[in-house]
Amino acid sequence: MEKLTIQEEEAMLAIWQVGKGFIKDFMDAMPEPKPPYTTLASTVKNLERKGYLVGERFANANRYGAKVKEADYKKRFMSGFVDNYFKSSYKDLVAFFAKDKKISAEELKEIINLIENPEK
Repeated sequence: MEKLTIQEEEAMLAIWQVGKGFIKDFMDAMPEPKPPYTTLASTVKNLERKGYLVGERFANANRYGAKVKEADYKKRFMSGFVDNYFKSSYKDLVAFFAKDKKISAEELKEIINLIENPEK
């Protein structure tokens, strides 16, 4: 999987939210400020070229759908992030957020519960 630019990630978030759709559908799902239509259309074409989307022709328009699942992209992105910034240590990642007061003791307890009881 090729790394996405910020612009491509923003487009993919809208595409994952909408599911299959046309450029206008994705534009409607994007937060303000929305990119110009032509910029989004170009970004979608790049995503298709990179293998993230599959397009199908409907009369004079293309309908696109995600070829890569959001969860799969998140797993890959987070693994790379932890590898690059925390030397592959998820413990160091959590410690970083704890020291910076971005995660509470209650949230840490919830995480421990998820680890100990993954089926729930």
